[in-house]
Amino acid sequence: MEKSKVIFNNVQSDSVYKKAVKSKAKYARKFGDDSDKNYSARVVGNEYIGDILGVRNIAVGDSDAGVSEGFDNKKGIIVGNIRMGFGHYRISMAIASAANSMGYVPYWMDLNSYKQTTCTKVISAQNDLYSTGSRLSQKSKLFNKIVWEPLNYEGFRKLSYNAADQKNAELMAPVFANVPKDIPVVATHVWPAQAAIHAGMENVVNAIPDNWPMALHFAEGSIHTVQTHYAYQGYRICNGMDGKKVLNPMPEESLKYVGHYIDHELVANIEDDCARRLARKAEGKPTRFLLTIGGAGAQKEIFAAIINELMPDIKRNKAALYVNIGDYQNVWEDLKKMVPGISDTAKTHFNNWEETVKFCSDALEGDVEGIHLFCHENIFEAVYATNLLMRSCDVLVTKPSELAFYPVPKLFIRRIGGHEQWGAIHSAEIGDGTLECRDIPHTLQMIKLFKDDDTTLADMCGNIIRNKSLGIYDGAYRVVKIAMGMKR
Repeated sequence: MEKSKVIFNNVQSDSVYKKAVKSKAKYARKFGDDSDKNYSARVVGNEYIGDILGVRNIAVGDSDAGVSEGFDNKKGIIVGNIRMGFGHYRISMAIASAANSMGYVPYWMDLNSYKQTTCTKVISAQNDLYSTGSRLSQKSKLFNKIVWEPLNYEGFRKLSYNAADQKNAELMAPVFANVPKDIPVVATHVWPAQAAIHAGMENVVNAIPDNWPMALHFAEGSIHTVQTHYAYQGYRICNGMDGKKVLNPMPEESLKYVGHYIDHELVANIEDDCARRLARKAEGKPTRFLLTIGGAGAQKEIFAAIINELMPDIKRNKAALYVNIGDYQNVWEDLKKMVPGISDTAKTHFNNWEETVKFCSDALEGDVEGIHLFCHENIFEAVYATNLLMRSCDVLVTKPSELAFYPVPKLFIRRIGGHEQWGAIHSAEIGDGTLECRDIPHTLQMIKLFKDDDTTLADMCGNIIRNKSLGIYDGAYRVVKIAMGMKR
């Protein structure tokens, strides 16, 4: 059956299907329908993370029609993603890192980077809309309550939403026209998974990021993987995806629990990194906080409050601060207005990747003091800087999105979208992060606990080491193993 009509044996109403058809038609009118294009597909270098993660890019449409070249049909594995916020990119880096460590060749396929295609035009428009909504939700409590939270929590949860997405994804399939159909695809957003299935790719894994089960993430025909047992239970029974109706469950073979999607470099160094954190605490060295802003560029007000709170301790060398503002240099201009004296205190590391890499390497064994701000116009560098800084920080301060699953002590600030709260809940349950601090006073309370209390950091470090022994952080390896095992 057509994927917008029947979703895991759950028949959608005529009205839902008609709405899905209209959605596709609207995008086709606005951005065109390039289904008749025979886009070339070539493997090319990645100058940013190629050396670090062994990644090569898939270029689409930059050569003669029908061209397909450079693919390794034995060891190649495609990491399909979209440039929509930082989260999906970061998970893709984790998958690529794991694949590289296992001897495979990861190919980076960003469906939001092929500007001449309908696929990218649709995704880019959706990205702009989501980013605007994300930022507005932080400025307007009314918008957040009436629009943003319900959309992210219940709207994306519905099978009807998936029906529309499946139709829209048909417009994305042409980018796979000359990608070898048997090369495994790991998608870290549902659209690359759906597009790959529509294009006839034979071995597709859909790596679901969220702990809150949402039909948004369904790409029937792929193997769906999840990071938690809670997500597994919710997805298996399609919980709440059509009101109170009891739905047909996902087939057993379509859903796998794998654990957290984490980079090989982080997993391999968990014990050493935690030992360094505990040693710094015991020696009375400054507590190192890493603040990382999300891909939508929101939450700078919370950042400013944290920096203002820590400033006296930073000046007394009782705390140190890393701030990764991603590719949002405007955030730095805002912080200079919101934090008195930060310009005189902070050292900026802007658009100098070699300097950033050296700082991160030196910080592992050496001392750090003051405030260090990082900003990179290139998205690979903007995202991966957090991964490098993570190893030498003591506490990661972040909203509870994809970073909720990373093996580092975490302080969770207010979420952006109701679905994110379940990342914080899971992290608190396995002991490697705090509860979600939903306002600034509670955020500052946790800052003080990490800085002044002797048990909070130690407890999380112990839990992280124990979680590793249980395989909780091995999800990226397992995803790669599943994907490569699908090949006939």
